[in-house]
Amino acid sequence: MAESDPIRILLTTNTWATHQVLKACAALSDAQFHQRFEMGCGSLHDTLTHILGAMKGWGDLLAGREQGERLEAGRRSVEAMSTLLDDIAADLEASANAHPLDEVVSGARGGRSYSFTRGGVLVHVTTHGMHHRAQCLNMLRQLGVDPLPPTAVVEWILMEDEPA
Repeated sequence: MAESDPIRILLTTNTWATHQVLKACAALSDAQFHQRFEMGCGSLHDTLTHILGAMKGWGDLLAGREQGERLEAGRRSVEAMSTLLDDIAADLEASANAHPLDEVVSGARGGRSYSFTRGGVLVHVTTHGMHHRAQCLNMLRQLGVDPLPPTAVVEWILMEDEPA
């Protein structure tokens, strides 16, 4: 049976779609993975690292942890990013399932305090990933990758409905 809970769909497709982009990047040379573009965070590597960093940062907030070191400071292989994605996604999902979505969480950044509902955080982090994956698709297109990896929620739904 197809998934129907919107938060589970968002979390699951966020991870699935990011893995799809990482799989496409695995076929690229290191130079292509780090090639600079006038979009996103500047390269596939940096944009994907930013997606993971946002998932981790918001996951820390939802889990009530202090913000850890920013992921954007490091350089990782596609394989390392894929493993890290699995860990971060599992943590984010555990935090999503641990409390009601209408519960408010608070944090601070840049000397300013913020409060959000858990549901709002989860919608933000997943749509943030969608925004940056679209930039990654454009970068992959410019690198000549064809076909582009599937990343849309509807593509995931259709794949889920295909007979095994």
